[in-house]
Amino acid sequence: MILAATTGLAACGGDNNKEAKFDLKMGDIVPLTGDLSPYGPPGRKAADLAVAEIRKAIKQAGVDQTVSIKHEDEETNPQAAVSAARKLADAGVSCMAGAWASADTIPVAKSVAIREKIVEISPSSTAASIRDLNDDGFVNRTAPPDNLQAKALADHIASSLGGANGKTVNVGARNDFYGTGLADAFPKEWQARGGKIGQKVVYDPEQPSYNSEAAKIVSGNPDAFVIVDFPETYGKVGPALVRTGKWDAKKTFITDGLADSELPKTAGAASTEGLRGTTVGSFTGANQDAFDKLYTSAPGPKRQTFDSQNFDAVVLCYLAAVAAGSSDSDKMKDELRDVTGPPGTKYSFTQLPEAIKALKNGDDIDYEGASWPIDLDDKGDLSRYVYSVIRFKNGKLSTVKQVTPTAEEK
Repeated sequence: MILAATTGLAACGGDNNKEAKFDLKMGDIVPLTGDLSPYGPPGRKAADLAVAEIRKAIKQAGVDQTVSIKHEDEETNPQAAVSAARKLADAGVSCMAGAWASADTIPVAKSVAIREKIVEISPSSTAASIRDLNDDGFVNRTAPPDNLQAKALADHIASSLGGANGKTVNVGARNDFYGTGLADAFPKEWQARGGKIGQKVVYDPEQPSYNSEAAKIVSGNPDAFVIVDFPETYGKVGPALVRTGKWDAKKTFITDGLADSELPKTAGAASTEGLRGTTVGSFTGANQDAFDKLYTSAPGPKRQTFDSQNFDAVVLCYLAAVAAGSSDSDKMKDELRDVTGPPGTKYSFTQLPEAIKALKNGDDIDYEGASWPIDLDDKGDLSRYVYSVIRFKNGKLSTVKQVTPTAEEK
């Protein structure tokens, strides 16, 4: 699906009054099938809404630009994600929103984005190892790294158990960059608080059955469980845990990969009722309220975790091009940090026409996202974060509270 927008005059960034007419082709690698499929359609909708807002801004600002986006299904599969990225590269995109799973984003970065010099902005890949890629600034994300989620999760479990000292937690995690990253990061945080790790069970997400893995996860009578997974696989892991007769959902804590409002339908009430945990949150304020109104008033799927982050990824692709005065990705990637952080006048997506004019005049801007302040650092990571403490109660996913660690806490 391609959305295109064309209007009149010129815009630029960097040099004052540098005229810039460009045709920006963007890609959206999104999980329409596979383990992360609950997140795909809302993410695609958010990307299309971003393009619609950009189109309106182009018209209001009176600039001569064409903007289009093409969606490809990553299938929550590394090989499929790379194939999707190659299709977008062949289509001439300068910037890609996605991929979503860390296990997809890393091979896309190594095989396509870095080699072909295409800006990649993931809305949801949280593996800490992404930060270590030798990417020359082409790989970025609008979601925070897992090392901080591990910290938020450890704090939440400690609070729930009346402290961590001497308490044992068993960990079960899918065997990919996301699962093993958190399965390594959480124990470090838990042990630093005086807690113990009983079992750490890493399992193949493609297995047909998880009875033996479930038996290992529940062994030893731990004080709590941590499960790091995606909805489709947990649809088999959860029931296997229930069948052991030794597992309690109310003693189990999850991470953002399972923060899916449809999880009770996927895995069943016995596997979900009482689950608690952490997920990527959202700042509250006028920008977030405006996005919620924009999204919920449009037809299509309901809101889902990471939808606003994908919206921001698409907007950032565009603003980087405006700042560069070009759809040349090599120039665009050098502008991302400048348009996302201070110094500069703050602009939200509702003020895109004003942001375009400011960049055209050579002024510095600070894009304030629909999800949160972006403020990318020199490795393409956020400088500020929000996590939501969540729970499943009466078949519904709800947010209990939010915590906001800062970059200094890395």
